[in-house]
Amino acid sequence: MNSQEKNYNKTLIACYLGFVTQAITANFAPLLFLTFKGVYKVSLEQIALIPFTFYLTQLFVDLAATKYADKIGYRACVTVSQVISALGLVLMVVLPDMLGTPFVGIIIAVVLYAIGSGLIEVLVSPVVEACPFKNKDGMMSLLHSFYCWGAVAVILGSTIFFAVFGVENWKLLTLIWAAIPLYNTFNFLTCPIERLPESAEGNSTRKLLRLPLFWLLILLMICSGASEASMAQWASAFTESALGVSKAVGDLAGPCLFAAFMGVSRLLYGKMSASLNLVNTMLMSGVLCAVCYFVASLAALPLVGLAGCALCGLAVGIMWPGSISISAQKCPFGGTALFAFLALAGDLGATLSPTMVGYVSELANGNLKTGLLVASAFPILLVICLLIIKSVKQSRATENG
Repeated sequence: MNSQEKNYNKTLIACYLGFVTQAITANFAPLLFLTFKGVYKVSLEQIALIPFTFYLTQLFVDLAATKYADKIGYRACVTVSQVISALGLVLMVVLPDMLGTPFVGIIIAVVLYAIGSGLIEVLVSPVVEACPFKNKDGMMSLLHSFYCWGAVAVILGSTIFFAVFGVENWKLLTLIWAAIPLYNTFNFLTCPIERLPESAEGNSTRKLLRLPLFWLLILLMICSGASEASMAQWASAFTESALGVSKAVGDLAGPCLFAAFMGVSRLLYGKMSASLNLVNTMLMSGVLCAVCYFVASLAALPLVGLAGCALCGLAVGIMWPGSISISAQKCPFGGTALFAFLALAGDLGATLSPTMVGYVSELANGNLKTGLLVASAFPILLVICLLIIKSVKQSRATENG
């Protein structure tokens, strides 16, 4: 029994590091947006294609996973996710200088590690769900918090590295970050991995697609991904250019605090989930998120804008795992397909929103504040979705009464 628990703890550690790997692939490149602009002479419009390509690739991986993940097997997929994530990071160092157009090299590398990130996103949650743990809601929230702590580690570690060794040595740091998924490959090769019960699989995809509530949950997940990614992807460049602070201050006070508050939010939810009404908590989070976007984009004082950027992390923290929890409760028969569709929806939102921010900002003569102001539409739409879900639940309760 003890050895069994220890073995499943190894699975949990591998999944934690899986989300840390995803945090590296999602958050490291945005720290270099202005560096890429200076060194490789790429425009803000081209830079906007980096998060677009990252999330669009994840979206296609999510879509493929709905059909093939169960057939190929969890272990093979999550192991490949670590290998290809490491490979993509390494190629981001090599390809831009090898190819005639550096931006093409960056995009190729992004596509590769985005494939790994997409596999992580789809499979790590069901891997933990299939393990014989107690209090799985709390475990799931804690699991997702490791994405946040990974983001904090990437931003804080990178900022310290740049301060000591200079931003011009970013390639060395990229190789250091690539070592984490390479190490975690061996964890996934040796840890015990179970499958979701057969009763949760089968013809669940067709049943899901015919359920009207499922599509509302998909929209909720799109808004969750968009609300998180708009600020997360542009926080570094926003605090540097729009607020006029240094890169070190911008990275620490912007994306680093954003990720830290997001992690705290998920930890608190994991501990207090039994005593909280999830829908009501997410409603308050959606309102707070919209307020934070308004503050960040409209504040005249840099310090106030930074506060809005950072506190946005507290607001969005519960959105992604909360949307998954609500969906799992409403569609308990969903199995692996449900997790894949939710990841697909979250990535769709995360694909559209940072790209929209970039293009709107470009139209506004490089003013990122304008782009972030438009992005406030996503948390507002999330609140509307939650109000509909809550009204449906209340009406059914009234009918049953």
